[in-house]
Amino acid sequence: MSQVKENDTVKVHYTGKLNNGQIFDSSLEREPLEITLGKGMLIPGFEKGIIAMELNEKKTINIPAAEAYGDIQKEMFHEVKKDQLPQEITPEVGMGLASKNPDGSEVQFRVAEVNDDYIVVDANHPLAGQDLIFDLELVEIK
Repeated sequence: MSQVKENDTVKVHYTGKLNNGQIFDSSLEREPLEITLGKGMLIPGFEKGIIAMELNEKKTINIPAAEAYGDIQKEMFHEVKKDQLPQEITPEVGMGLASKNPDGSEVQFRVAEVNDDYIVVDANHPLAGQDLIFDLELVEIK
């Protein structure tokens, strides 16, 4: 039986969970994820977990934060004065916000703190600092 190797294109079903068992994403209700390995499009631990899998194999992998979305970086927290926010926004902790860079690209933030005159936004990936668990099923090797 063939095994997944570097640079293969594969289809995999997955369910991603936090250490407390909470599911944060799953492909089971949609098409499997199709990805070409070695292109840097997956978190490193996910890609490592797929290597050497066989067709129709199922397994669970544990990915430490360092091989997922990294540790929480303090420099990704920024204070923003409330008067710089659009008037129609009432910031709340956990709320998602976006800002446009001068080049037109968009940066996603999460409101981490709300104070009288300012808010603190967090630009870390929402799963930064988290160890992740993935249940995988390899459904195709192209």
